[in-house]
Amino acid sequence: MSPFSTRTFGKWILSGEHTVLRGGEALVFPLKSQWLDWKFIPDQNAGSLNVVIPQGYPEEFKLLFYSVFEKACILSHAQNHQFYGSLEMRAQILVGSGLGASATLCVALTRWFQEMGLVGSGDAFSFAKQLEDVFHGESSGVDVAVVLSESGLIYKRNEQPVSFKPQYQPEWYLSHSGEKGITKECVNKVKALEAKDPKKFNSIDQQMMQVTKLCKEALESNSMKSSLQLQLALDMGRECFEQWGLVTPALKQHMDLLQNHGAIAMKPTGSGGGGFVLSLWDSMPKPLDGVTFLKASVN
Repeated sequence: MSPFSTRTFGKWILSGEHTVLRGGEALVFPLKSQWLDWKFIPDQNAGSLNVVIPQGYPEEFKLLFYSVFEKACILSHAQNHQFYGSLEMRAQILVGSGLGASATLCVALTRWFQEMGLVGSGDAFSFAKQLEDVFHGESSGVDVAVVLSESGLIYKRNEQPVSFKPQYQPEWYLSHSGEKGITKECVNKVKALEAKDPKKFNSIDQQMMQVTKLCKEALESNSMKSSLQLQLALDMGRECFEQWGLVTPALKQHMDLLQNHGAIAMKPTGSGGGGFVLSLWDSMPKPLDGVTFLKASVN
């Protein structure tokens, strides 16, 4: 084994959450202010793999890592005892925030296994997606795709992602609601709605697909109508999350705070149930106590 290091970046989703599992398109972009650094140093005298998780991460993250690592070994027909040395992870990305923390881990692990010849060059996406199933139960692959590509994408399940470079650059920002969102729980809640009320479920799916269409048109046209169209799209997207039952009191309170301080429109980004909110503004928002804004770039 040889020393290996990599950095993987987070992501943010503009539209298509949840419906992407059922063939809807999603618009997704890398978020380079959020990252995971991965550094492996082999040591034959170590006898095993010593893992150092990112500072500030909960201890359960180490258990999650070993679950993903174990699955990677099974998929690649590797043996645990083949790995010896020190693996150190440093991170500037929150777990359970909707910014792709699990995908940064799965892609970093995939790149490491590729370096060791355990994963073929054309198998990275499939391998990393299967690893992310450990976190999500059923991964759509959208997070993995954008973390691998490090560029904006139009993503549709079981199809080749299409590069997306918008002409219009809105003033939009990401801010944390103060509450963690668990993707697997949110996905299961949406599925439960499908079983309980299929008509309502299909109606929400169609609305979210329309959100993606409106966002694509607005970003591609860069016209005077683009901002108004994005405002409409974000309002419709927020309504989808509300109908799915994925807007918690804390999430609503945070969105109301943004609106009261000048945000034009906003919606949850990611699975919902907590995590980050995407907000659209006329200009850079003024500082708010207890709120950190991340620029949501589409470059």
